[in-house]
Amino acid sequence: MLYFDTSFLVPLVLPEASSDRIQKFLSLSRTEPLAISHWTRVEFSSVLAREVRMGGLAPGVATKADAEFEAIVAESFVVLLPTSNDFDLCKQYLGNFHSGLRAGDALHLAIAAHHRVSGFYSLDRKLLKVGRQLGLPVNVGIRAG
Repeated sequence: MLYFDTSFLVPLVLPEASSDRIQKFLSLSRTEPLAISHWTRVEFSSVLAREVRMGGLAPGVATKADAEFEAIVAESFVVLLPTSNDFDLCKQYLGNFHSGLRAGDALHLAIAAHHRVSGFYSLDRKLLKVGRQLGLPVNVGIRAG
C-alpha cells in the first residue's frame, strides 16, 4: 500500500509548480493500492478554509475544489480510518520534542506505520526527515523542478 499525505495531494486540485509532476506520478500503473486517511480529508478542507480566509480562493472555488478532491479520493484511494493505536503512536512520535514534528504529520506517520505501507509520499521536508529517522519508507516521489 502506498500512502500519501496532504501536501502531496493538494497540487492535484490547486495549481502549484508541482501539479503536473504529481498528476503524472499518480497516473503511473501500480499493483499496490493508493491510500490516504480520513485525516488527509480533514487537512485538505483546512487548506481550502485557510486559502479562503487569506483571500487566495473565493468560497465557491474552494467548495468546487473540495468536491473535486473528494471525487479523486472516491475513484482512486483507499481511505484509512485512524485507530486509537494510531493516536497512541502519534503521541509517542511527538514525544521527541526536538523533531519539530506537528501533530497532523505525526498522525500521518503513525497511520502509515501501523498499516506497514511500502511507500509514504509527501512534499513536506520536515515530515520526510522525521519519517526517515523513524525508519519509514518516506519519499518525495517526484523530481524538484
